[in-house]
Amino acid sequence: MTATADLAMVNLDSSDPAAHAAFYHRVLGWDVTHSQPEYAMISKDGVSIGFGLVEDYQPPQWPDQASGKRYHLDLYVDDLDLAEKEFVAAGASKPEFQPGADRWVVLVDPIGQPFCICPRPQG
Repeated sequence: MTATADLAMVNLDSSDPAAHAAFYHRVLGWDVTHSQPEYAMISKDGVSIGFGLVEDYQPPQWPDQASGKRYHLDLYVDDLDLAEKEFVAAGASKPEFQPGADRWVVLVDPIGQPFCICPRPQG
């Protein structure tokens, strides 16, 4: 199949775009390329994640599937335990419900969106 489109970027709803971008800047090491109260962006190697202000934003309640989860990011890491400690120190929290056992860890970013850290594939 011939591709008819390329992904330009991902935009995420946020209650605090600048803080949301700052958190993922710290977690991913991507550059903050725009930061205002209503919109912020991080970028690396031509890929960007934007964070747009949504008034009265309500984060999902992990693991409640009825609470309207909008997205989640999966991030590869070299060491699950170390990454978990670093990301919690950066402002994430670890919910009690962990469906991945030793395969991945669910964390929740500072505005309440879940994300997963997964071991980087070897080889």
